[in-house]
Amino acid sequence: MDIVSIKNTDSNKILIHSIIWCFFISTSLIQFYESPSHINTDFYIQWITGILLFYLNYIYFVPHLLLQKKYGYYFAVLLVLIVIFMYCRFQFFMPEFREMKPPNGMNYPKISLTDKNIEQRIHKREQPLFFKFVPSFFYILIVAISTIIKILSEFYNDQQNKLIAESQRASTELNYLRKQTNPHFLFNSLNSIYSLAHKKSDLVPDAIVTLSEMMRYMLYETDNKTVLLEKEIDYIKNYIELQKLRLNNIENIYINVHGDTKNKLIEPMLLISFIENAFKYGTDYKGTAYVKIKITIEGNILDFRVENKIENNKKDPVNSGIGLSNIKNRLNLLYANAHELNLTATDTMYTVHLILQLDQIQLQANPAFIPTS
Repeated sequence: MDIVSIKNTDSNKILIHSIIWCFFISTSLIQFYESPSHINTDFYIQWITGILLFYLNYIYFVPHLLLQKKYGYYFAVLLVLIVIFMYCRFQFFMPEFREMKPPNGMNYPKISLTDKNIEQRIHKREQPLFFKFVPSFFYILIVAISTIIKILSEFYNDQQNKLIAESQRASTELNYLRKQTNPHFLFNSLNSIYSLAHKKSDLVPDAIVTLSEMMRYMLYETDNKTVLLEKEIDYIKNYIELQKLRLNNIENIYINVHGDTKNKLIEPMLLISFIENAFKYGTDYKGTAYVKIKITIEGNILDFRVENKIENNKKDPVNSGIGLSNIKNRLNLLYANAHELNLTATDTMYTVHLILQLDQIQLQANPAFIPTS
């Protein structure tokens, strides 16, 4: 989690807490709407001590005692604090709760039965003791609310940390898989050029130029999370041209692209492993091969199909090869619920069929953005 995210989270917490306290205090003030003069010192003391108890419990007691399973210490500390707060309120801010004695042993003055305030004073003295302890229930409610909020907050933070850790793990694994792809491709490409050089072919310079264009794409584009589908297809076409240089029957190598490839995004180097496998397992010792590639785009759905002949002396293409295992892992990481992969093999033919849901550049949301070619 970066610093900006942390600041935003803290700001949200402060805002939420402020709104909650304003709501509760405003609700308490409603009862004094008609007689605001009845708001006394005890009202302010009750809320000040309540807020103090809330944050002591929220910031320290719950995380350091309750969540550490120190239940005895936790409840003992809270009980002591509530008793202290109650005692201070009754002792200093609710004098009617204490027994009132006249100073210097004097007797109470006689109260006339015609006193206008006698009914109010008698009612006040006869108020049930239960109401004197209402503040204690207020403090218990404050503690309960702060405990619930803190536990839910800690649970949410734990879940977020788990998601971040999982995302970092997936990112690390993905980077590892990407780094595997580049050497694998380079090994195959250099092997093709070596084959041409061994034959002293005049096509070696063209092969090196094509390879340099592919390497430029790998160096400057593939570090991004996604690339334009157009560029990825251009890369595939260059790879096919490179493979054609070492084959004797290029008329049996097909690639067809149908649909609108503009403004579509795809994970870089995602499809190339399937094509590498097609040439690897579909080329015989005579240098002949049959590879058919069809790419169809409808909306944001990519339909990718590769067919190649299988030579009898080659291993099972379904279960072999670093590149194929690599691509399966990447698909599961990046397109877990957005792809369908089917691999089928007969005695003579091997077929890859991948349906992929692509990302799309939202030009309407950012009309100033024009993808580069």
